[in-house]
Amino acid sequence: MMAKKYRSDALASIHETMEALHDIGAVDKQTMREFDDACLTPVEALTPEDIRALREREHLSQPVFARYLNVSRNLISDWERGTRRPGGPALRLLTIVKKNGIQAIA
Repeated sequence: MMAKKYRSDALASIHETMEALHDIGAVDKQTMREFDDACLTPVEALTPEDIRALREREHLSQPVFARYLNVSRNLISDWERGTRRPGGPALRLLTIVKKNGIQAIA
């Protein structure tokens, strides 16, 4: 399981406390979902240019970048040309790489 990425260390601490309260039944599931949304790093929409710049910033070829993200080289090419857009887990990984570098998922 991938570690959660928080907006700040303070929110990470507060979130751990909320999870403990949820585990013992003091916080309901809906409140926990709303709290997750407030604390976790937001996923950003990325343009084709952003994705290419990110890959180049990390000094990676399309095939190597694809291996880090567990997708095909053709998909990286499609994202960079704008014929497809990353979503779900791939977009989350791209956001983490953008904020923390490729070593964050290596």
